[in-house]
Amino acid sequence: MTKKRKKKRGGGAKNMFRNNILSIFTADPFRLYNYKQVSAKLIIKDKAGRDLVGTILAELLKEEVLEEVRPGKFRLNAAWAREQQDYSNTITGTVDMKNTGKAYVIPEDDSDDIFIAPNNTYHALHRDIVKVRLFPKRKDKKPEGRIVVIEKRAKEQYVGIVEISKKFAFLVPDSRNMPIDIFIPLDKIKGARNGQKAVARITEWPEQSKNPFGEITDVLGNPGEHNVEMQSILAEHDFPLAFPAKVEKEAEKIPWKIPEEEYKKRRDFRNIWTITIDPEDAKDFDDALSLKKLKSGNWEVGVHIADVSYYVKPGTPLDDEGYRRATSVYLVDRVIPMLPEKLSNNVCSLKANEDKLCFSAVFELDENAKVVRQWFGRTVINSDRRFNYDEVQEIIENGKGEFAEEIGVLHRLASGLRDERFKNGSINFASQEVKFKLDEDGTPIGVYIKEQKDSNMLIEDFMLLANKKVAEFIGKKKAREKPKTFIYRIHDTPSPEKLNTFVQFLGKLGYTLKINSQESLAKSFNDLFKQIAGKGEENMIETIAIRTMAKAEYSTENIGHYGLAFQYYSHFTSPIRRYPDLMVHRLLEHYLEGGSSANKTVYEDKCVHCSLMERSAIEAERESIKYKQAEFLLDKIGQEFDGLISGVSKWGIYVEIIGNKCEGMVRLQDLKDDFYYLDEDNYQVLGSRYGQQYKLGDQVRIKVKKIDLQKKQMDFDIV
Repeated sequence: MTKKRKKKRGGGAKNMFRNNILSIFTADPFRLYNYKQVSAKLIIKDKAGRDLVGTILAELLKEEVLEEVRPGKFRLNAAWAREQQDYSNTITGTVDMKNTGKAYVIPEDDSDDIFIAPNNTYHALHRDIVKVRLFPKRKDKKPEGRIVVIEKRAKEQYVGIVEISKKFAFLVPDSRNMPIDIFIPLDKIKGARNGQKAVARITEWPEQSKNPFGEITDVLGNPGEHNVEMQSILAEHDFPLAFPAKVEKEAEKIPWKIPEEEYKKRRDFRNIWTITIDPEDAKDFDDALSLKKLKSGNWEVGVHIADVSYYVKPGTPLDDEGYRRATSVYLVDRVIPMLPEKLSNNVCSLKANEDKLCFSAVFELDENAKVVRQWFGRTVINSDRRFNYDEVQEIIENGKGEFAEEIGVLHRLASGLRDERFKNGSINFASQEVKFKLDEDGTPIGVYIKEQKDSNMLIEDFMLLANKKVAEFIGKKKAREKPKTFIYRIHDTPSPEKLNTFVQFLGKLGYTLKINSQESLAKSFNDLFKQIAGKGEENMIETIAIRTMAKAEYSTENIGHYGLAFQYYSHFTSPIRRYPDLMVHRLLEHYLEGGSSANKTVYEDKCVHCSLMERSAIEAERESIKYKQAEFLLDKIGQEFDGLISGVSKWGIYVEIIGNKCEGMVRLQDLKDDFYYLDEDNYQVLGSRYGQQYKLGDQVRIKVKKIDLQKKQMDFDIV
């Protein structure tokens, strides 16, 4: 009996000891501790006590109460912590952090945003996934709450300016959504000098500390330097600045030559007329078109896509890095590829007059561009000619040039596919690209607008056909068949509330939109885009129209693509630069060979990751354009330009310069002839004494007043 009592007391003492250790981690769930630091907190100095601490840490790790972030460094496992708490009265959402420290949480269910005061953010940062406990609702007030759990950090690294003092340093982040600086010990600055740009990683954030602690991981260089600023944009959006050595090493081992036995496994298109059409400066050609006249009088069109899945195998360093990046990023002056250059620009790229491996969608089309027959499978091609869009556009317009007859047929068939798509309710969102002429140092010496023409749409229509038909092939099943796991590109219907708000907004500007059916809405949208082309309100209306729509994303749950009016749609045509397309190729091959349905949960998680990385890439691309626009105007301070009022706010008037789309603000406080206020209902600002009005869409003459390159801001004056 005595022995049993001793054992029980010993177990109780150990449990109490364990609870004390656990309380250290729960008090500061983001901090890392080793066994020495835990021992110091518990004032344990003897070896036996420290050994016991180590034993309990190992037990907690095995039970998944703790996680080992680095060898010997532990922190509380967030998943375990969530299971221990009652979050029945909480809402999960994404943080929208402001530079003042206050935040809004956007709930997953798209309900009203929740206001979070600066003292209730619980160390959350911009875009973190969090749980919020709501406060009692106050009359006529927006929902308000307190963040109680940070479920997932959006990022750990930040770009900013290093400020060094005698005993410590700070990284002052560039991001306007980062309201606090990162504390950097002097032994963690990695040789950075005061005032330089660098990348810092947050290592811990003690409960009582106002600032997170971090370390410099990369020193970028001096602010304002072209390369430094482009790298800053990439790092800020969590895109790596170089490929890991093991990835480059694996890429170098890939043979240039296609093995002879591989030819025998594929359908041979090398003797069929084939071309690529891409931008003039493109280096990665991931799609080609072939054309052949059939005895029936119909046309065989092959959509040939680089067979990246032949070279990049699951579970390899190449594949892991491709998934991590998920997409190539196209900045103004450079491409940051998803795959190393040997693959993206060489082995996989469908260069002219070289045998290349492809995964193809081949269609038999009649003269009205109706699909009579289709085939999917692996092929080998040899492209006859590399065209750029301008060359093909000239052939389309003049009917003359190399391969004019074949290009004319492709253009006619593509036009038929397009007409059918619009007839079925596809929305023609206008697409204008801001392009720059750069000197040898990367400095912009010219800005111009690149519009989509028939040559662009020719390629787009055949790519849409391939993407649609591949998705139908897997997704369309007989009534009793269970659909197999696949990756779809989905686009949900717009919410009625957002649509009604948009209709009211348009009404005040003199435009209408019919929303009684998808067909009439699509036609109204297409008519609207024609009406606003070239007007001052064009940019704002297009922006709000896009925001009214749901975001397109990747998912294993097919709900169709609203904007294209396709019931089934996927991304099959760009595996060199989009990881979802690579996954689609693998799944399609698996199912063509009779494979069973893939694990849906695994692929859904990958879809979420790829959707997030795609949005980061879009933001990085937009930031690089904004930076180059500001840089273009840097030596034009004091010069005058014609512009169109593209937006109004309580702070000022947004003006977009005609011809280059550089958008700056005329601050209301700088309008000295009157006191101006915002008339929000009528999208204008009014002078209170003399009634001068500046309305959305008005043409004005502006003078460039000030350029802030760091903030990518352009300030104008009304002339």
